[in-house]
Amino acid sequence: MAAYLVRRLLQTALILLGVSVITFALLYLLPADPVRQIAGRSATPETVENIRRQLGLDQPFIVQYWRYLSGLLQGDLGRSYLQRSEVSTLIAARLPASLLLMVGAIGCELLLGLTMGIVAAVRRGSVADQTMMIASFVGVSAPQFVVGLLLLYFFSVRLGWFPIGGYGTWKHMVLPSVALGILGAGWYSRMMRSSMIDVLRQDYVRTARAKGLARGTILFRHALPNAVLPIIAMIGIDIGLFMSGIVVIESVFGWPGIGQLAWQAIQRIDIPIIMGVTLVSACAIVIGNLLADLVTPFIDPRIRLR
Repeated sequence: MAAYLVRRLLQTALILLGVSVITFALLYLLPADPVRQIAGRSATPETVENIRRQLGLDQPFIVQYWRYLSGLLQGDLGRSYLQRSEVSTLIAARLPASLLLMVGAIGCELLLGLTMGIVAAVRRGSVADQTMMIASFVGVSAPQFVVGLLLLYFFSVRLGWFPIGGYGTWKHMVLPSVALGILGAGWYSRMMRSSMIDVLRQDYVRTARAKGLARGTILFRHALPNAVLPIIAMIGIDIGLFMSGIVVIESVFGWPGIGQLAWQAIQRIDIPIIMGVTLVSACAIVIGNLLADLVTPFIDPRIRLR
């Protein structure tokens, strides 16, 4: 286990280094000029060049990246161009809200996806199966911002069950969690259906039926623990989808997380914030995959970490 963790940590460091290089290069090649955003439209060329020199943006790419990497190794994510605050402070203030939303969305997609997948597998070929698969296809295909706006219209504007936006109570959390979870629920239901159908064909399930065990016992004690293994691995990968979807959903619902912070930074070309959010998202993806790998052997002892 120790050797496995050391190897994964080294891989994590290399992945984050690659993410930082690619993201920094893309932002460096961006045709938009962040200095113009800082200086304003009425600024003179001398003022613009002075700001560019102060920020070090007049230096070659390798010099700028090395300076950023040196600060990063010391735990410094830089300073926002426009908000004049440390990026680490801004992210730390917004991260709890995003993590709370992520937990709610994961819970929502697992509840919907696993339930739909199990029902579809048990009733394979029936109307219920076809209905579940059509619903999962719609969930996967629907753009998240459209889903978010529809949820707001029906459940907030028309019915008044939930607030239109904001943060603070469980009611504020329901709609954005559902909007984020619908996409994952579609994927999970299809994967759960295929995995459950495959497990239900195994010999040990037939043996359990021959012994006269109750249907619920066979499903939830014998079949489900094995059928759910691909889902656990997918949760770690799914964190990346959450990080991309959070940017849209947090903007739609006015949720004060790092997604909204990233969207504001993109609009203002605030490079330090964009870099900081990207690296935090990459860390979340890597940690999610690592946790999924560590949990899997506890569910299925036959799996060994190497």
